[in-house]
Parts: sequence; C-alpha cells; structure tokens
Amino acid sequence: MPLKKIDLNCDMGEGFGHWLIGDGDDDHILNYISSANIAAGFHAGDPDIMNRIVAAAVQHNVGIGVHPGFQDLRGFGRRHIQAETASLVNDVIYQMGALEVFARLYQVPLAHIKLHGALFMHAARDHEFAQLVLERIHALYPDVPFYCLCGSASYQAACMIGHPVVREFYADRAYDASGLIVFSRNSPEWDVDYMTQRVLRACMEGKVRTVEGLELDVSFDSICFHSDTHGALAVAKSLRDTLTRHDIQIARRN
Repeated sequence: MPLKKIDLNCDMGEGFGHWLIGDGDDDHILNYISSANIAAGFHAGDPDIMNRIVAAAVQHNVGIGVHPGFQDLRGFGRRHIQAETASLVNDVIYQMGALEVFARLYQVPLAHIKLHGALFMHAARDHEFAQLVLERIHALYPDVPFYCLCGSASYQAACMIGHPVVREFYADRAYDASGLIVFSRNSPEWDVDYMTQRVLRACMEGKVRTVEGLELDVSFDSICFHSDTHGALAVAKSLRDTLTRHDIQIARRN
C-alpha cells in the first residue's frame, strides 16, 4: 500500500572550522526536510557549527537529531574504528550531551538519535554494541526515537527494550540482499532523477533493487539522504516536490 506520510531526514552540520563537506547548502536544505541529523563533533561538527544548524533548524521547524559517529575526523567517520564496546557507547553518550545542550539553549528537545556512517553500520551488525547503546539511550531519553534500518541488530535491540524506532530508507545508498546499505560511493548514473524515482518506487510499492539484481521488500518511516551527496540541495527539492505531487506528506514521525 502506498505511503501517505513520510519523514525526510538529512545528515548535516558536517564540517569543522573552515573545512566543509558537501556543497555547503545545509541552510537551504532545511527548507525541504522534516528532520536534521546534526554532527556532534567526533566525525565532523564543532560548537559553532552545531549552534548554527540547531538555530536554523528551529527557525524552519525541523526536528533536531543528534548524529554521533566514530572518533574519526580524518576519515569522516566512515572508517571502522576497533574499540571496546563500552568505550564506543560512552562516545555516543558524550556526543548526545554536546548536541542536546545546544537544543536546550533554543528551548527545544532532541527529536531523535541517529548514528553516523561506520558506527551506524557497526550497530546494524554488532548485537553486543547495539544492545548496550540502546540500553543507555533508553535510560537517558526513553521517548526519543532511534533511527535505524528495519531488521538490523540495532532495530532488534530497540524493539526488545521497547524503545521507539524510526526505520529508514536511503535515497542515495544501494542495498544488498540482506537489507543492509552498501557502504560505498554509487556509480555515475545515480543522478537526482534516479534517486528520486527509486525513492518514489519504495514509497509506492515497498520495493528496491539490490546490488545483486534482486527485488527487496522494504519497510520504512523515514527517507535519508546526505548533505555531502553531490547536488544534495537538488535531491532535497526533487524528493519533496515528487512525493508531495504523489500525495505523500512530508512530516516528522514523532
């Protein structure tokens, strides 16, 4: 059955000092999305950037989500870092606290929590980490939704303890037959129209073609794209315009 309402989220605030990732269109992208995943300092982001993006998101009535990643500025959080489970969980808690204080400054609550890059994929596969990080998140923010892939280890851990989840579909990432996203850059044919049409098909038919050429059933509550994807602003506009034209409302899930 076609979806009638969907959340549209984007990873943003991903720079550090004078270093920017992507086209620098975050402020404009906020016009088209319903939820922002804001880098909290470990893979990208600094206090000035966090303050600026939170303030802009509040002005646009966009949900403010914290986006913790591996402690990996050089690799932009897309390299797997070998560390003790408890230490990684503490890294997540530290970053949640950093962003949550800026949200409090503007008198808004955290709207959601979403892990970044390689840490997101680590949580999707590693049941020990997924269980511990969800237990800690639930103890601190029991009503704040956790964004994840349907069926992943983090999704299972959240469901086991009754923590609210938002299941994602990725506009600008490929899928494999297991339902996990392929953590690599996509081929040149992934232009704005291609990404928009695969998202529309997922919303209307609940299907996506995998890298193996299989048809995969997908269930999701939110669509994600990345601000460092080439032409991210055009992607944001195309997704919103196309989904709205097909009577799919863009709105937060919480």
